[in-house]
Amino acid sequence: MTEKIRVLFLCTNNAARSQMAEALLRHAAGDRFEVVSAGLEPTEVHPLTRQVLDERGVSTAGLRAKGVGQFLGKVKVDYAIGVCDPAELNCPRVFPFALNALQWPFEDPTAAPAGAAKLEAFRRVRDAIEARLTEWRLKLGK
Repeated sequence: MTEKIRVLFLCTNNAARSQMAEALLRHAAGDRFEVVSAGLEPTEVHPLTRQVLDERGVSTAGLRAKGVGQFLGKVKVDYAIGVCDPAELNCPRVFPFALNALQWPFEDPTAAPAGAAKLEAFRRVRDAIEARLTEWRLKLGK
């Protein structure tokens, strides 16, 4: 059996974008990828992150905000993928152990105004992440 590709999604707070990417990739291809996410300054998983994943039937069980210290120098990473601009700035220093560092900055849905606009921002980001993951997996043949 082939070893799973280990992917670490990185964002500032590990509250929305990186959590979505972790859950979506695990849902679509968890048999081929070992997936985790972490934040430079972890907070809590945003409730709308869980809601928009639930809308798609993607499990949110076990999602929790984690800091990069859990992984830095402790876990071999095939792909470290930054999903926000601050992560892009810090990834080269934080992840010299990753075989590949990719930058996929997405808008921050937590910055959207409250109410329907915020929920729509979370859905838009979820869909953009899902599309990017599908495209990437096709390029990898996974």
